[in-house]
Amino acid sequence: MSNAIRVMIIDDHPLMRKGIAQLLSLDSKFEIVVEAKSGEEGLEFANQYQLDLILLDFNMQGISGLETLKRLRSQGHLTKIIILTVSDNKQDVIAMINHGANGYFLKDSDASLLLSNINKVLAGELVLSDDLIKYLNDLDEEDNIREKLNNLTKRERQILQEIAKGQSNKEISINLHISEGTVKVHVKSLLKKLQAKSRVEAAIVYLQQPK
Repeated sequence: MSNAIRVMIIDDHPLMRKGIAQLLSLDSKFEIVVEAKSGEEGLEFANQYQLDLILLDFNMQGISGLETLKRLRSQGHLTKIIILTVSDNKQDVIAMINHGANGYFLKDSDASLLLSNINKVLAGELVLSDDLIKYLNDLDEEDNIREKLNNLTKRERQILQEIAKGQSNKEISINLHISEGTVKVHVKSLLKKLQAKSRVEAAIVYLQQPK
């Protein structure tokens, strides 16, 4: 299928690889091009195949999911990468997103929700699973999140929303019809107000906002 979304699954558990492949088979637009049983094998295959999406296990023997992600990005691979994991550690989430992951989902997420979130990532959004957002909310109380977001100006909230979609400063300037320099000023201000060390942490605060 010429317009198929070409996928690689990297996971050191055969049953998990099979389960993910079966899940994606529910949507005909996905094509499982190759499965890798380790980070090392995944790195090798990434250089051999043209891929649109990589589903990467966080906890693997040998090269970890984080190290695999770092190497993929350092080698210049722009493929969308989604982390599938059993870890809901906040620092793990931030580390993976900081190093270029486009989504971070718990392996026990509902199948239909997982497919929906994968499609959101393919559309350009930074996505965390609902279960993970709920867990992060428990660490950072809703009132505190709401207070941080309420401190933002209307323009800062618009820019934060764009950041959460994975947009660069240049893309934000085009979308909002303002100069790139103005975007940089607003980004610096909103990071300070949100007490966020990076754009990624700011995006996570945005995703945590009470619904």
